Amino acid sequence: MLVSPEARADAESDKLRDALRSATAQTRALEDQRTALQAKVADAEREKAAMTSQIAAAKAQVKEVEKTHREAVDEFNQRLEDRNQTLEKWKSAYEEAATVARTKDAERAKFEGEATAYKANTKSCVAKNALLTKVGRELLHRYEGISFGDMVVINEPLIGARRVQIQNLLQDYDDKLLEQKVTP
Repeated sequence: MLVSPEARADAESDKLRDALRSATAQTRALEDQRTALQAKVADAEREKAAMTSQIAAAKAQVKEVEKTHREAVDEFNQRLEDRNQTLEKWKSAYEEAATVARTKDAERAKFEGEATAYKANTKSCVAKNALLTKVGRELLHRYEGISFGDMVVINEPLIGARRVQIQNLLQDYDDKLLEQKVTP
């Protein structure tokens, strides 16, 4: 079959037209893709800028939180140190008060012991005083009962028996008085 040159040119022209249509369609598709990709890139860049600003804000917020935390820790440590110093002052004051209390308690116990001893000593003195009074009254009673005749017999120089009795009696009274002597 022989094809005329005109038919051949039409066929080739059709082929070229088809190829041109196809190339145009591909070009449009590629242009659409490129436009879509450029929109995606623009969105990604906007998102990147937004994220960058969010990161910067988050970093600033982290720095602020760290600063606040540091200040809170410093304040807490200062309050803890103040509390420790106050506690030490209270401890030393307590120790001082306890020492004073122990000293006062020891003095009180000492004075109570001395008071008990003085009370016992006073009772002993009162008892001995009563006995001395009794001995003194006995002596006065005997002295009142001495007559002139008794005086003559006591001073009788030869035998002196009554004188020995009187001296023994006086010695007994002297012993009774010495027994009642209070010793410190």
